[in-house]
Amino acid sequence: MTTLTVASRSVADTARLATVVATELRPRDVVLLTGDLGAGKTTFTKALCAALGVTDNVTSPTFTLVHEYRGSKLTVCHADLYRLERTGELIDLGLDDARRSGAILVVEWGDLAGDEFTDALVLAFTHVGDTERNVDVSSRGTAWEPRFTRLTAALRAGVDA
Repeated sequence: MTTLTVASRSVADTARLATVVATELRPRDVVLLTGDLGAGKTTFTKALCAALGVTDNVTSPTFTLVHEYRGSKLTVCHADLYRLERTGELIDLGLDDARRSGAILVVEWGDLAGDEFTDALVLAFTHVGDTERNVDVSSRGTAWEPRFTRLTAALRAGVDA
C-alpha cells in the first residue's frame, strides 16, 4: 500500500486537499478519516462537502452519529463512529443503505470500523503543531487503484507545493 503524506499548514490547505479528493469521488465510495480530537477530520469534511456542492451547514455528527447532505454533484453520508461501542453497531447506522442509494460515505474515526470497508480512501490526520497537520493519504482495495495514482499525482502537484 502506497501512502502519500500531505502537509496542511492551515484550514485553506485542508480545503485544497478536500477539493482534490472530491475530483476523484464516485457514488458509493468510502472515505475513512482517522486522527485525534481536533486533528481536522470535520474541517476536511466541511471542505469536501463544499467541493461537492453541498450548501447546508456541515457539522460533526458526534451525537447523532450520521448526517446526510445532498450536494449538486453527490450525496454525502457523514458518519462519526467515536461513540460506537462495538463494530456491530455499524449495521444499525444504515451506512450500507446509504451507499446502495449512491451516496458516498465519509466516516470520522474510520479506524473504529475495522475491516468493514474493504475498498476505501483513508486519510490519517496527525497534529504537527498548533495549526499544522500531516495527512497520510492511502487506499485499500482495488476500486481506488487507478484513481489513487491520479489523486497522488494531483496532490504532489498542488497541495504540497
